[in-house]
Amino acid sequence: VAGALVLMAMIFLVIGVFSLEFFNSSMNGGAKAIISNTSLVQSLPFPRMVLPVAKVLENLMNFMPTLALMFILAIIFGSRPDWSWFLFIPLVMLFTIFNLGIAFIFSRLTVHFRDLSQLIPFVSRMIFYTSGVFFDSSRLLDGRPQILADIYDWHPLHNVLSISRGILLENQEIPVEYWFNFSVWAVVMVSVGTVFFWKAEERYGRDH
Repeated sequence: VAGALVLMAMIFLVIGVFSLEFFNSSMNGGAKAIISNTSLVQSLPFPRMVLPVAKVLENLMNFMPTLALMFILAIIFGSRPDWSWFLFIPLVMLFTIFNLGIAFIFSRLTVHFRDLSQLIPFVSRMIFYTSGVFFDSSRLLDGRPQILADIYDWHPLHNVLSISRGILLENQEIPVEYWFNFSVWAVVMVSVGTVFFWKAEERYGRDH
């Protein structure tokens, strides 16, 4: 029993660390997409949106081997492959869309506020501690008012980790409502991010 618990804890941790890395790399890459390509932005006329998109797609490609490794480790640690593992296809699609919206927002913000890039590690750390990478963070709300649990159920990274763990960990329920919550997050973030980034499209070359 103790050995099974250890194996489950290992899978739990692997899912949290690998998934959060995809988010962090997309946020950091998006934040630097424009400011690290100053000469390119100033010298060539092209849709600036290509830069953060390229960063997120690059991170997606880097995430694919990591995802495969996550499957392998899950099998090694005791999980058995199941048809439900194919649910990672729509999950990764939603996660990429969500990260794209984040990258758009931070791409523009860091152009106007260069010091914001110094705050990104603190944002990453806050998300790290609240999303439940190392522990089931929902247990922190036991005995708390129900409204806090209802609000926390909309934490986007908590949604991703809970769905991923529900897919890979045996005897772990996949929270159906989290699919809806995270789908809303993905659509809202990419929509808001696209408009927010596009509104300053013509200013990027002049603001450097």
